[in-house]
Amino acid sequence: MPLGLEQPELDPKVEALVNELIGRVADKWTMIVLDVLAEHGELRFTRLGQLAGGISQKMLTQTLRQMERDGLVIRTIHPVIPPKVEYRLTELGLSLGTAFCGVWIWAGENLERIEQSRRAFDAAAGKG
Repeated sequence: MPLGLEQPELDPKVEALVNELIGRVADKWTMIVLDVLAEHGELRFTRLGQLAGGISQKMLTQTLRQMERDGLVIRTIHPVIPPKVEYRLTELGLSLGTAFCGVWIWAGENLERIEQSRRAFDAAAGKG
């Protein structure tokens, strides 16, 4: 159930989807791929991997397949030799990226407070 919102009945399918999507989007590679495609538009697999920085081909493939399954990206295969495969965000993928922009804004607004709290905690725990 969303924080601070009282709802008499929550559709179990919606709850399951939200939990699944939070888990997937919380995965750093999904967020990075969303960000890269939102910034650069349609990209070839190799270029997407370069811009994602540090992702293995296997992990990029798995991430893109799951994102395609969820309707977040479109995979286009061009009939040329060698084959040219490109990926771009769907409207659904763009809207998900927009929805999670709030997390980036919140993090930027609260960075100093969080760092200060961590320093205080670490000092009290004898780590600093």
